[in-house]
Amino acid sequence: MENLIALLIAAPLLGAVVLLCGGRRLDRTGHWLGTALAGASFLIGVVLFAGMLGESADERTLHQRLFSWIPVEGFQADIAFQLDQLSMTFVLLITGVGTLIHIYSIGYMEHDERRRRFFGYLNLFLSAMLLLVLADNYLLLYFGWEGVGLASYLLIGFWQHKPSAATAAKKAFLVNRVGDIGLSIAIMLMFTTFGTFAFGPVLGSVGETGEGTLTAIGLMLLLAACGKSAQVPLQSWLGDAMEGPTPVSALIHAATMVTAGVYLIVRSGAIFNAAPDAQLVVVVVGAVTLLFGAVVGCAKDDIKKALAGSTMSQIGYMILAAGLGPIGYVFAIMHLVTHGFFKAGLFLGAGSVMHGMNDEVDMRKYGGLRKHMPITFVTFGLGYLAIIGFPGLSGFFSKDKIIESAFAKGGAEGWILGAVTLLGAAITAFYMTRVMLMTFFGEKRWQPDAEGHEPHPHESPRSMTIPMIVLAFGSVFAGGFFGIGDRFLNWLEPVTGYDHGHAPISAATVTTATVVVLLIGVGVAWLMYGRRPVPVLAPRGSLLTRAARRDLYQDDINHAVLVRGGEHLTRSLVYVDHTLVDGVVNGTAASVGGLSGRLRKMQNGYARSYAVSMFGGTAVLIAATLLMRAV
Repeated sequence: MENLIALLIAAPLLGAVVLLCGGRRLDRTGHWLGTALAGASFLIGVVLFAGMLGESADERTLHQRLFSWIPVEGFQADIAFQLDQLSMTFVLLITGVGTLIHIYSIGYMEHDERRRRFFGYLNLFLSAMLLLVLADNYLLLYFGWEGVGLASYLLIGFWQHKPSAATAAKKAFLVNRVGDIGLSIAIMLMFTTFGTFAFGPVLGSVGETGEGTLTAIGLMLLLAACGKSAQVPLQSWLGDAMEGPTPVSALIHAATMVTAGVYLIVRSGAIFNAAPDAQLVVVVVGAVTLLFGAVVGCAKDDIKKALAGSTMSQIGYMILAAGLGPIGYVFAIMHLVTHGFFKAGLFLGAGSVMHGMNDEVDMRKYGGLRKHMPITFVTFGLGYLAIIGFPGLSGFFSKDKIIESAFAKGGAEGWILGAVTLLGAAITAFYMTRVMLMTFFGEKRWQPDAEGHEPHPHESPRSMTIPMIVLAFGSVFAGGFFGIGDRFLNWLEPVTGYDHGHAPISAATVTTATVVVLLIGVGVAWLMYGRRPVPVLAPRGSLLTRAARRDLYQDDINHAVLVRGGEHLTRSLVYVDHTLVDGVVNGTAASVGGLSGRLRKMQNGYARSYAVSMFGGTAVLIAATLLMRAV
């Protein structure tokens, strides 16, 4: 069975190579090839999953070593893969949701003349993401990590004729490079500390390593996770990345790429368990981002950017849970999987709305679309109920477990984290209800465009609605399937470990509190957007609303601290270079030149001048000799 692991990566990689190098002869069939190879990778994953279920829990890990990548003395790096319960979970999510998004893209990108290239980029992304989660060492993981960054850059900026898309792609690439520096430093520290990159030896030797070193490694890994998973302070790229085609938003920024940071932390759990300070920083970053993204999502009128704020917030839940250690590792991944279903479904639903509304993204120009797009309404609505944690749906089971785990941390820290997660649940219910009401309810608010063309909303073709229906089923049933009977816990515990913690309140109390704050959030949204008409033009709003519309000034802060700071630093360095470095060099040269000029005047070619010089020198020597004798 282990011989099939490489095929998981090879199938979409082959599609990327063929589609990107095959030329225009593949324009008519390239999308089918890309989709078929993504589906083939999913089927291989299903076969491996079935084989894994036939083994006992402790014997489910498979290894496949292809060849030695860098075989030199004292430095060994292999192209080798590791498939266990954690990586298998990601394989099924990446290939399953990825295949559905490929199918959706067939209809969504039907009229794009560069559709073949788009599917090539999608395949490239799938192969890079699979390499990331299947690598058995950090160096190979880094290779996949950078591949994901490259593919995301190409997909976000796919419509490069739009300046906003090109700028967003560059911004995502640059912000992710900051996080990548953290991962590269962490890998260097691992090699100097453990003498290897492989997961087994590294994670198995943390007990023999100083806490300071492990803290440094953990913080660098967290920096990498913040870049890929759009966590504070490296979150500024995610909202702008919505400039890419909607399938890109669903694939990269809902189900896969943004979850890479969560995978990295959970995979490196042994390091964080032995470095409590780094673990605490992980929790703080997750808690801050959870609220940051939720607040931003409340004020966005662009439907995709509202969902982007939601993604940031939900990944914050996962990072927070991962920072809880063995108490939360399992539930971080469980919420990651359920989030992959309902958030991908929400993004595809948003794309369906845009498809029927002439690519309009402003929710203030929607209204009453449930009558015109019934399938989109139902599937989007089920995703909405799942993400707010409606009892019985997927988000209810996974998010509630994170809230319980936060309280189970114990002490004042547990109460604070529990309160933060409950507040996040209330805000989530508010902004997602706002999206539903502004999009599908009320009276129609769309107007003719500048050319006089009025949108005629209609349901999307089957190639788009079928993936949405499948994801809606996952939004409804996946959480219950995983949570009831602790199936997911039993599946993942052999890899991540599990600790019940010491919850100060019962699970029933947490569930009750979660439902109460959910109802409060929905009620407030209904009072603001359901009972009264939504204005086509956004009101000025409060100070917090205006700040949230500008992403809580994250770009302004980055510009003031990094851009302007960098400009001032550059100018200061130029000044020092010109005045100090060049001054010393030029001054030395001028001094030598001046001295040379004066000395040159002594060599005038006249014998009398030389005789006087010789006489003067002789006189000085005689005087010095007489003086020395006298002394």
